[in-house]
Amino acid sequence: MEIQELYSLFLRCGKVTTDSRTLQGGELFFALKGENFDGNEYAAKALEAGAAYTVVNAGSRFDGSDSRIIAVPDTLVALQALARYHREHTLVDGKPIRVIGLTGTNGKTTTKELIRAVLSAKYRITATEGNLNNDIGVPLSLLKIGADTQLAVIEMGANHPDDIAHLVAVALPDYGLITNVGKAHLLGFGSFEGVKRAKGQLYDHIAAKGGSIFLNADDPDLCEMARRRQGLSVIPYGIAHWNCIVLPADAEHPFLRMAIPERPEDPECETLLGIDTHLVGAYNAANVLAAIAVGLQFGVALDDAIAAVEAFVPANNRSQMVRSERNTLIVDAYNANPTSMAAALDNFAAVQAEEKVALLGDMRELGEDSVQEHVAVVRRLAGIGHVCLVGEEFRKALEQTGTPDNVKWFATSAQLAEALSERPLSGCTILVKGSRGIQMEKVIPAL
Repeated sequence: MEIQELYSLFLRCGKVTTDSRTLQGGELFFALKGENFDGNEYAAKALEAGAAYTVVNAGSRFDGSDSRIIAVPDTLVALQALARYHREHTLVDGKPIRVIGLTGTNGKTTTKELIRAVLSAKYRITATEGNLNNDIGVPLSLLKIGADTQLAVIEMGANHPDDIAHLVAVALPDYGLITNVGKAHLLGFGSFEGVKRAKGQLYDHIAAKGGSIFLNADDPDLCEMARRRQGLSVIPYGIAHWNCIVLPADAEHPFLRMAIPERPEDPECETLLGIDTHLVGAYNAANVLAAIAVGLQFGVALDDAIAAVEAFVPANNRSQMVRSERNTLIVDAYNANPTSMAAALDNFAAVQAEEKVALLGDMRELGEDSVQEHVAVVRRLAGIGHVCLVGEEFRKALEQTGTPDNVKWFATSAQLAEALSERPLSGCTILVKGSRGIQMEKVIPAL
């Protein structure tokens, strides 16, 4: 089937899904196939459940069994081609819709949500939901662009060297933003230089397209990456670049507070405006400024951008402050890598509290650098009253360093949760952080 015909079916349906369990009726269902699943086996059931059409791989069991079953060589390729076609043929005021693409080692989803909040002060926005930022999530996000959408914000994740190149070929962003580059997914990227090459594919696309990037001018790695791309148009921002001030956090003011010049682009401006966020950690200051920079570029008034940032409340265990009946929790348990772990520990060190406890889970996908990076974390823990480490990688690190007096080790987060239930903590400020696979959120009910 030609892409134009498939697009006609999509317009007729108006919505796409790849999960037969979410069918509500009238969708275009794509039967995707992975290592541990085969959506082609659900083709007939999807129609029974209300799908208008089902797209399957040619040669699969249901190919040709129903006029509503559409066979293509590869359903994932077809989904991506459909998303790109939709992106190219969606017009706003007679011009192709503008797409902002963002990636980075840390802070992608928080920054994307902040950008969505700021731009929503003036525009109707379609943005990536949650962290659906892979080869399936990006096309699904693009296909949610509706007739009333004025701007799209698409998050792109990467675990392997060519992931970003593949995703920008689908999303075709006009603007690009890399939050930062750090040590993450080293098992897939091979090295920190590999991370920079992979993330830099967003800059490559923007440079070739003649678009613009939002650049944290305080970040030497990002600045060096931008300089390598000739002709790249840059929209700078940054704490030092804009002469912003990050105010100290304490028990009275636990969230990130900042002061930003009334005219950020004017280095002589001395009038400062305050920003009181619901985000935990000074490391989020750059994410806030990225969102404000995007807003200013698209004509959002600074006052409106600040109001949107102040109203934003994080979710899904990202930079959240949670107050239980007994303790104050800093929950950043969605993901962890050496860069984000260092930032979280630096922020925790700056928090003024009498009783501090850190509950830290393994950092995953670090390859041959894993033990070394976990050793580096252990050596940062001396100033924290009590620390609980979870996972096999931390066990290997403790074999090298020895177990400090303030540290206890647990094999799983469930074991730690059980120990905390038996000996509850009270009156503590507690940092909870670890890679998603460690499931550190399991300890929260015991706190």
